[in-house]
Amino acid sequence: MTNAALAGASAPAAGRRVTPTGRLILPADTDRERWLQARRSGIGSSDVPAILGLVEHTPPIKVYYDKLGHNVDDAGEAAYWGTVNEEPVARRWAMQNRSVIRRVGLVAHVDHPHWITTLDRRVTQCPLGSEEQAPCALEIKTRSAFKSAQWHAGAPDDVTAQVLWQIIVNGYAHMHYGVLIGGNEYHQGTIRADHYRDVMADITVAVDRFWYEHVQAQVPPEPAGDGEALAKLFRRLHPTRSGMVAVDRHPDALDALLDYSRHQRDEADARKAKASAKARLIAALGKAQTALIGGERAYSLEPTKAAPKVDLELLAERWPDAYEACVTPNPTERLDIAKQFKGGI
Repeated sequence: MTNAALAGASAPAAGRRVTPTGRLILPADTDRERWLQARRSGIGSSDVPAILGLVEHTPPIKVYYDKLGHNVDDAGEAAYWGTVNEEPVARRWAMQNRSVIRRVGLVAHVDHPHWITTLDRRVTQCPLGSEEQAPCALEIKTRSAFKSAQWHAGAPDDVTAQVLWQIIVNGYAHMHYGVLIGGNEYHQGTIRADHYRDVMADITVAVDRFWYEHVQAQVPPEPAGDGEALAKLFRRLHPTRSGMVAVDRHPDALDALLDYSRHQRDEADARKAKASAKARLIAALGKAQTALIGGERAYSLEPTKAAPKVDLELLAERWPDAYEACVTPNPTERLDIAKQFKGGI
């Protein structure tokens, strides 16, 4: 099979219907800036898992700010290697299934313009049996080796939700996926619409609600999800801060202040209790290294290799070139609760 047959030789024109219910907005070879701008016109397949709360480090509010044009795109090495490996994985799927695939681009539903998706590849020769021959597409993924177990029973929930959205937008009965895990482990499978009708209806409701009640209304959703991911998001939105804001009538801020103060106290108490328990365990050892219960090892005191202590001020003073070459600034922030509010409001 030739490379042209595997990848597709000609690209469809923008505005043309390229799937049963989808028209092309931008072809696959569009530059990244135009693509980022166009995808803000609707909810894409990569947005859906975040809106549904299926992605730990991507809270729904990040999707909201992205759609409003804020610079919250922090794609790193994983995204880079996903792009680099997309073509090899696509070719592996096509060769293994003796099929023909073509690049497409950014597609929108003909009746719901805010339903959009970027199709990795359109399948022009489906490898399924004759009873399932229908228009379909291929979703390509690259994942860390640490995620391997998530794929043994099929696609994980976040990828399934993403593919189901592509099925909804494009009017497909099924879609295929191929994933490269850890650079040397390949899996593939098929997701069928008939198995997920209720889920697809729930996804559609969630997407429309998010689009109309938040993005279109410019009302941010409640901050939810991983706290560190949220802090990172707001740090990116507001790299510098100044001035004051009254939160007396902001119920969520007041509740959060109470929660933070309570957990801060609990955390301090837990640290003290842990240190006390550690001291008692060490005391019970006497001069021994290992403690036994019922003849079996319960715990032992093992030496650790502590990280060396570095005097950064001295390093900067005596060897400024080495300091500049080796020390990378890592700006963060500390939440300083006023003394009168540490015990609650």
